[in-house]
Amino acid sequence: MGLLAPQCETFSVLSPGFLSTVQDLGRFHCAHWGIPPAGAADSVALRIGNSLLGNPPGAPAIEMTLTGGTFRFDSDMTIALAGSDFGPTLDDTAIPLWQTIPARAGQVLHCGATRSGARCYLCVQGGISVPAIFSSSSTDVLDFLGGVEGRPLVTGDVLTCGPHTISRQTDLLAVRGSILRSLYAEGAFRVTPGLQSDLFPASALTQLSYSAYSAREESNRMGLRLSGPPLDSGSQKEMMTEGVSLGAVQVPPDGQPIVLFVEHPTTGGYPKIAVVISADIHRLGQRRPRDTITFQFISYEEAMSTLSEREYLLQPEQCLYSIS
Repeated sequence: MGLLAPQCETFSVLSPGFLSTVQDLGRFHCAHWGIPPAGAADSVALRIGNSLLGNPPGAPAIEMTLTGGTFRFDSDMTIALAGSDFGPTLDDTAIPLWQTIPARAGQVLHCGATRSGARCYLCVQGGISVPAIFSSSSTDVLDFLGGVEGRPLVTGDVLTCGPHTISRQTDLLAVRGSILRSLYAEGAFRVTPGLQSDLFPASALTQLSYSAYSAREESNRMGLRLSGPPLDSGSQKEMMTEGVSLGAVQVPPDGQPIVLFVEHPTTGGYPKIAVVISADIHRLGQRRPRDTITFQFISYEEAMSTLSEREYLLQPEQCLYSIS
């Protein structure tokens, strides 16, 4: 039987890395106020990291981008790293991803430059305790909302874990490799037709399906700007501004697609040729500048079926096993 933690554990930021922010699953139902969802760029990694620790799926964690941070634990706690491999070490000893790790007071966690993918999540038992703004703790840097004062982490920040049930050493868990291979399988990003797809020439839809694009350096949490064969939008170069959704593939006048991401504007005036399906959005969060991106059109029925399959794999009884 677990015991209620007698006090909240803390850990300190010794170095924040390139871009580290507090993120949960996002700030929804605020688009009519012009507020984007924000949230974890790879929500699957966040959810699995939290499952390993017995946290709610959306408990706030630290999202590190391209280059990780260095953190000192001021209390004993249990952590998990999920996502890309940033070569993590605990007191200079390499530690694995995708499993629970006991950390002792005074130990230092260091995450370096990414070896694969774009983002890694530091999850702590109890989640990170920061105020919720519009029902979410996610950091939206452009709007100065959520997280720690609405900004990326900086050296000297001290973060507090939320209350939780203390786990014993016998509760250590890991993620099944077969589940990770399925969830992060390489391949085209599956899309359904966008709201204006019927306004594009048939050749543009064919070209999107058979062309390879490269993520440009200026890609960020607002959107992935792609470089490749320009798409012909016909006479529909621009249109009246309307609401846009996560994963929408916009085509500006230069024909270079933009995939709207977690901090996307809530409205846009470019025609949308396609929308990345919900089951593939987390893989977008692991794309780095210059990574190749391809697309494959599927039906709405296939998109819903794929999402159901993903949700099944994310159930703790399916993806986790004991390493005690």
